[in-house]
Amino acid sequence: MLTISQLAAYTGVTVRAVRHYHRIGLLAEPARDRSGYRIYGADAVVRLIRIRTLADAGVPLARVQGLLDAGEEEFRDGVREIDKELRAEARRLRNTRTRLARLAAGDHLALPQDVVAYLDRLRGLGVDERYIEMERDAWIMIAGQVPDRIDAVIAEKHRELDDPAMVEFYLLVSEALDWSPDDPRIARIADILEELMMRALESGALQDDGLDQAFVDLMDSTMLESSPVAERLLAILEERGWRGWTRVERAPSAKSGGARSGNG
Repeated sequence: MLTISQLAAYTGVTVRAVRHYHRIGLLAEPARDRSGYRIYGADAVVRLIRIRTLADAGVPLARVQGLLDAGEEEFRDGVREIDKELRAEARRLRNTRTRLARLAAGDHLALPQDVVAYLDRLRGLGVDERYIEMERDAWIMIAGQVPDRIDAVIAEKHRELDDPAMVEFYLLVSEALDWSPDDPRIARIADILEELMMRALESGALQDDGLDQAFVDLMDSTMLESSPVAERLLAILEERGWRGWTRVERAPSAKSGGARSGNG
């Protein structure tokens, strides 16, 4: 007869594990000697080795009992089912590792690959990294709001970057992060933006952006908080009959219609 320590040593598990198996019902409580100590026989050794073998193979303890008590065919079916579940879990873990590796790159946080490529294009043009970080955060929110439309929106943004005026706009806006609100160059940004918006109005390239007004207001307020220049720029545009940033619109008194700019 064996003590619990001997049983653990013979089967390659810890005494703590043996006690745990008792608690969850995998290993029956044995008889006790006159001193109250558990005493085990060969059947406990065999049972415990089978438990350990299944556990080491990756079988969850909650499933071990069923396999131990199963017939040959039922045992095979149970093992196949567990293997299927483990393979699915392995795929999930591989996908998780892939996402974690992408997150380590920074811009991949909650962003579709198309948006990451667009941000990389801005970097290639020489846009300030601080502004790119602002764009990144905005795109994270936009992608969460209209995930089914983000590919089309980004495709349009790429087409816009083929226009030298849009490239100049981005470079000036990123430089403006260090300007004072009374810098005369802000008027040049307003000129370019107004020209781009007029083109959009004249071409009829207007479409519903799919964003609700509360979200648009949130984006605009975030932009205004980003730099003192932002408030001055929007003030100039309002003087010229435009309003908004995420969803730029022509004031009714100036001309009906609207257009989108900024990150939207």
